[in-house]
Amino acid sequence: MTASSEPTRSETVSAFANGPDRIGELARARAATGAPNPAGGWGPPEILRHLIAVEQEVWWIRLPSLAREEEPQWSWTEPGLEPGLEGASLDELIARFAEVRGRSVAIVAGFDEATWTKTGIHATYGRLDAAGLLRIATDHDDEHARSLAAD
Repeated sequence: MTASSEPTRSETVSAFANGPDRIGELARARAATGAPNPAGGWGPPEILRHLIAVEQEVWWIRLPSLAREEEPQWSWTEPGLEPGLEGASLDELIARFAEVRGRSVAIVAGFDEATWTKTGIHATYGRLDAAGLLRIATDHDDEHARSLAAD
């Protein structure tokens, strides 16, 4: 981090890009234990299917809107599980999450400085720039990482 304790653009993008590796490692470790899903909770396959859906339904919409729209407006969106992946193996789900996250990283990599600092308005979080969106995405990854690491 920089002296101001705010992460740099590179650090923010890197944390976002590393989500699939972190989640994949935790998902494999959790699955290897054979532990049941927490009551009412998701196991590794469901978490990965959810993260795949979030990537496509949230980040693939919000990130490009910063480049396309004057001041994008975003509502709260809570995707469920990505359909069509019910029989996919854990490795297939991890690879798919890495693939869709890679597309999101590519979107952000194409941002010039003006797009990186441009803001939109989220109905819950208020005014956000690209870094703010990526921090929310990384926090969401962290939330699911914690559930995978829980006993």
